Amino acid sequence: MTDHPHGRSGRELEVTSVDGGVTLTGENSFWVDLLGTEVRYRQSGPHRTRSVEAGDGEPVLLLHGISGHAETWVRNVAVLGRDFRVHAIDMLGHGFTDKPRIEYSIRALADHVLGFLDEIGASRAHLVGQSLGGWVAAYLAAYHPERVASLVSVTGAGLQVDPDGAALSEKVGQQVAAATIKALDAPTREKVRTRLEWLMHDPSVVTEELVETRYRIYTRPEFAAIAGDLVAGLTSRVRPEESLTAERLATISCPTLVLWTRQNPTMPWQVGEAASRIVPGATFYLMEDAGHWPQFEKPAEFHAIVGEFLRSVTARHGDARRAGDGNLPGKAPDVVRAG
Repeated sequence: MTDHPHGRSGRELEVTSVDGGVTLTGENSFWVDLLGTEVRYRQSGPHRTRSVEAGDGEPVLLLHGISGHAETWVRNVAVLGRDFRVHAIDMLGHGFTDKPRIEYSIRALADHVLGFLDEIGASRAHLVGQSLGGWVAAYLAAYHPERVASLVSVTGAGLQVDPDGAALSEKVGQQVAAATIKALDAPTREKVRTRLEWLMHDPSVVTEELVETRYRIYTRPEFAAIAGDLVAGLTSRVRPEESLTAERLATISCPTLVLWTRQNPTMPWQVGEAASRIVPGATFYLMEDAGHWPQFEKPAEFHAIVGEFLRSVTARHGDARRAGDGNLPGKAPDVVRAG
């Protein structure tokens, strides 16, 4: 371990024996990774919503990226469920959740998440969002802080941390849209595989099972009917009030971890680090040898970092409650960059 790139001193974090001796590899079937979990359909307002769930304890919501689905988190639900009640949901318009013909926006997805929290009876939850999910989670932390116990942004989208941020976000949005539309236009398994391999530092981690799952979702008529509008609404029509500007990031008050990868194919890791400097008390972790899906490519390291962060937040939350203070602490635990 090396010093935190922000220059803050932090305790060292060991990445060992995270998965109880079980080594997760690209050969594991979803059936193995999801042992002990359950698939549920719940209502979020009027929308039937699929969730893969496990565990007991404080609620943790896992939010996927654009055109993604709950299987984004197939290697994480059961492991994080050892300490928390975990819900990996298909966000509105995605996966096997309802796909209304609406104008898709960050706010629409955020409202869907809030409806899900209401459905499960959670006044607030820990939000772990990857890519688009990170954008939705950070938007909620900024606009609905009372509902967000902590925030983990994993290669998150929507960041505009400096004067050039809007142009960079537009460029990345166009790149993501182009890669996604190629897979969605008369989808084939080979197109889907190409889209998934683009997400990874090591393309060999993309399994036939993952390809088949996404192919089946992409070829469902109800998804095909809204896919173009969904991608356009979330990439090419970014609304100023939804952008994660420096001013908006500075309002986030919950404990926050920004996790990035050096080989992320979309937003450079320096943008994630800059965002972590702006969010009050946030910490930053840079993962090596992983692409846009570190939770899938390097699950053991991911669980070590994110699990430790969430356990630290909940432990201090419990201490605050026992001391008679119902508020969450404002500063996240120190997490250092692997080096």
